[in-house]
Amino acid sequence: MTIRTKAPGPRPKPFLKWAGGKAQLLDVLIKRVKDAGLFPRYFEPFVGGGALFFGLFRLGLLQGKPVSLSDTNARLIDAYLGVRDRLDELIQLLQRHAAAHSKEYYYAMRAQVPEEPVARAARIIYLNKTCFNGLFRENSKGEFNVPMGSYTDPIICDEENLRACSSALKAVDIACRHFSEVLNLARPGDFVYFDPPYHPLSATSSFTAYDKGGFAEKDQRELAAIFTELTERGVKGLLSNSMTPFITELYSDSRFRIEEVYATRAVNSRADRRGKIAEALIRNYAIES
Repeated sequence: MTIRTKAPGPRPKPFLKWAGGKAQLLDVLIKRVKDAGLFPRYFEPFVGGGALFFGLFRLGLLQGKPVSLSDTNARLIDAYLGVRDRLDELIQLLQRHAAAHSKEYYYAMRAQVPEEPVARAARIIYLNKTCFNGLFRENSKGEFNVPMGSYTDPIICDEENLRACSSALKAVDIACRHFSEVLNLARPGDFVYFDPPYHPLSATSSFTAYDKGGFAEKDQRELAAIFTELTERGVKGLLSNSMTPFITELYSDSRFRIEEVYATRAVNSRADRRGKIAEALIRNYAIES
């Protein structure tokens, strides 16, 4: 299946705020995708806010290509499926959330998980638009546990953008699956972009609990092994992570190129600990002329 190159009306942008999102690095990421040359299919096993996917879509760079977006976080995938498949119902629910929004309402919604998939999708988008810093964090029980943010007038239902996103996602494969499953899907010449939870810069800066399972060093090692396996199979790979000795050692294979890029991160509650942070952009292909 293919996706359309243009959505009616406005061009789509991520419908979720996402800690560690790639909006700031979008230009360099798109350039690196272009540098890979032609590829038949596109995969994102850690879709998150989908900034790169939507950026590539807006430029028509995924025209005629099957696209697969996935994540292990079932709540996140509920949101994507709701936007793709049940948009009108989703918009109605978000409008109700917007009309009822208050501190009491926020914590009541945070405490309950609806059984209906589209209601779960609306709940996650509502919480994402009104919680602190747009974080997506779960405890070990899989419960969303981010406090309410301080917003004067949050945009809970951006109908225009949601419709544009729904159009962009119409023919896209969206699934809840482990990142290792890309080994069963990607073929030589395909392109895979990995944006996993980052390895922490220090023992106190870790933020890997976007999913109840977390993302520990063993997961980083598994991901590096998968990246290596894809390289050996001739799959083009691009990966973002923190610029730490652990990560640079994991990707020290001579076939990999590690590029240092910088982005402002504001997850830390202390303003004096925010700012430009070095990140690693790792690829397994040479830049084609």
